[in-house]
Amino acid sequence: MSSLLDQSALTDLAERLVAAARRAGADQADAVAVRSVSLSIDVRDGAVEESQRSEGDDIGLRVLVGHKQASISTNDMTADGLDALAERAIAMAKAAPEDKFAGLADPALLAKKFPGLDLLDPDMPGIDLLERRAREAEAAGLAVSGVSKSGGASASAGIGGMVLVTSDGFVGSTIGSRHSISMSAIAGEGTGMEQDYDFTSTLHAADLEDAGKIGRSAGERAIKRLNPRKVATRRVPVVFDPRISGSLVGHLASAANGASVARKTSFLREKRGEKIFAAGIDIVDDPLRRRGQRSRAFDAEGVATQMQKIVENGVLKTWLLDCATARELDLKTTGHAQRGASSVPSPGPSNLHLSPGSKSPAELIDEIEDGFYVTDLIGMGVNLVTGDYSRGASGFWIEHGELTFPVSEVTIAGHLDEIFASLVPGNDLTFRYGTNAPTLRLEGLTVAGH
Repeated sequence: MSSLLDQSALTDLAERLVAAARRAGADQADAVAVRSVSLSIDVRDGAVEESQRSEGDDIGLRVLVGHKQASISTNDMTADGLDALAERAIAMAKAAPEDKFAGLADPALLAKKFPGLDLLDPDMPGIDLLERRAREAEAAGLAVSGVSKSGGASASAGIGGMVLVTSDGFVGSTIGSRHSISMSAIAGEGTGMEQDYDFTSTLHAADLEDAGKIGRSAGERAIKRLNPRKVATRRVPVVFDPRISGSLVGHLASAANGASVARKTSFLREKRGEKIFAAGIDIVDDPLRRRGQRSRAFDAEGVATQMQKIVENGVLKTWLLDCATARELDLKTTGHAQRGASSVPSPGPSNLHLSPGSKSPAELIDEIEDGFYVTDLIGMGVNLVTGDYSRGASGFWIEHGELTFPVSEVTIAGHLDEIFASLVPGNDLTFRYGTNAPTLRLEGLTVAGH
């Protein structure tokens, strides 16, 4: 374990690879070295179904010859392997088309300070503890009256580290952990069976929700879904449960991605600086949140990160940019570069959230005479070029301010322009995922049933 936590060997490896690239003829280069280890166990009906341990080392090299670039990766960490990788990358770059926007980050933007974000729990649980967590979750789910079967329970833990080195002298490293517990429960019999789940995933084991609570929640959710009905097609207010409300924030982030804007494939491409949400709505990207699921002190190009409001008081303030898309749009990078070992940087969010409102979820629902409370979404029917929105959904029908009967096999449809403009947030924001939002009320969506 100590070798995993010590990233000096990874740093040395990345530095040697960048040096090899420069010797081979690169004008600029950067290298990403990644090391990870994970344990997981799956339990079903009280028996261990699968147990896995995985370890991996990968290193990726990006080289630039003029304005031509190439990216390549390997897990051959020998000196000969690094030299061969560098030479191959140079040959690939020379054969690549010109990209006038490609290049390393402006040195003035590189991170100089690395604040402690508390991303690492150094104590990896053994397989026995993971098994106990999974068994406890499953047993609690099966103990819920009406639950007929287990869909399985799992527990996992892992640690991963990454080092970035550039030919301009940047050296940065990050390391974090991840722990999770999940359970899936099945209620009912035959064709009337319904399934639901719950899970907890945190960076530190101490922050995990109780395994028994996860199992009970999964079972109770499954029971509530029994005997669903269909509803007649109509336009009604729709409320998104926090489990799925972050999906709308994710659609906003995708449409505000600089790469999509540059390609003219975003319906928001002409709306930077315009009000697209109601007054008071803020959507925040905060890469420096302690113990955040996607926290980072620097992005994949070494640029220092900072908290930014993507939407402020309803106004779309900025795109998510890396260096190349920023140059293409004649803007400055926002420090949102992401990359894998075998890819070039591209923009993406860190810890995203929609700030809470003043009304409780009960108050949002209480005002609805006839509407739909959505707990699950199905499919990917969102067109970010046009903004058209259509998703399969299930949940509960709202009558006179109360959740009444379960609903399934319906579609909700509208346009993201209208959805964003009508959105009203509840006051129940919690930071459970990488992208978070409170309960959200939306107006005038079409619920398509029978």
